[in-house]
Formats: sequence, C-alpha cells, structure tokens
Amino acid sequence: MANSISSKFDRACIILDKYDRSPSKLIPILQDIQAEYKYLPEEIMTFISVALDISPSTVYGVATFYAHFTLEPKGKHVIKICDGTACHVKKSEGILNALEKDLGLNKNNKTTKDMMFTLETVACLGACGLAPAVVVDEKVHGLMTPEKTLALLDSIKKEELDNVQ
Repeated sequence: MANSISSKFDRACIILDKYDRSPSKLIPILQDIQAEYKYLPEEIMTFISVALDISPSTVYGVATFYAHFTLEPKGKHVIKICDGTACHVKKSEGILNALEKDLGLNKNNKTTKDMMFTLETVACLGACGLAPAVVVDEKVHGLMTPEKTLALLDSIKKEELDNVQ
C-alpha cells in the first residue's frame, strides 16, 4: 500500500519536473496528471498546490472550471452520448437507456463497479451530420441505434475478455 501511494506521488513529481514546477503551467500539469490517473485525485491536487506554491483553491478552481477535467475516477472505456439537438431529435435517449440498462448504470452511478466503463452524456459533439453520435475512447461512431451501440459495447467486452485470456 505504501509503495502505491509513494509511486502515485513519484509520478506526480515526474510530471511537475517536466514543467519545471512552474505555476504558469498549471493547466498542462493537470492535463498530464489526469492522463496518468484518468481523473484528478484530491490528494494529488493538494500536492500540486504545495509543489507550485499556489493555493489549493486556485488548483481546484482551474480543475472545476474546465469541463475537460474530472474529479471522479473514470472507467477504462469512456462512452459519451451526444444529446445535442440533432442527436436528441434522432433519439439519442434510446441509446442512453439501452447502455444504462446493459451496464447497470444510472444518472447517479456513471461508472461500472469493475471500472471498465463510464457512461456520459455531452451537450454537443459537433458531429450533427452523424446524429445520433456516440464517442467511445475518443473515436466517433455515427448514425447509431441502440442495437448498433450495444453491438459495439459487446465487441469491446469481447476484446477485453480476449486480452485477459
């Protein structure tokens, strides 16, 4: 346990050193921290504020201002369902309902217990011509239906099982 906590802070130190521990590089530091941990752990944000000699509220303020940052752990695969006007009109809600049911998730519980999937809705992906659109791990899938989306989810689950065996 002590080793994992120590290595957690060691990785943060490497990222801080990469940016010469400059407070003006707070955003890229937070981006790298989030890339490392898939979210911004509270203890690491506190550590960053001390290392950069800036207030914890400044770090927290930046982390909560930008929608890109998250303070909660996310699953290995992040699924984003567009709920912009075009996608909503073309029934993106049916896709959301199918995924929530399959993954056992809801509005209050967005990540599976095994930390494999996180399900999010976004206001607009800017891919209206592909409506309804779904993004899985930064790859856009257009003209989706609940059936096509569940088939995509099944292929990801199968790939994960194949990787374990």
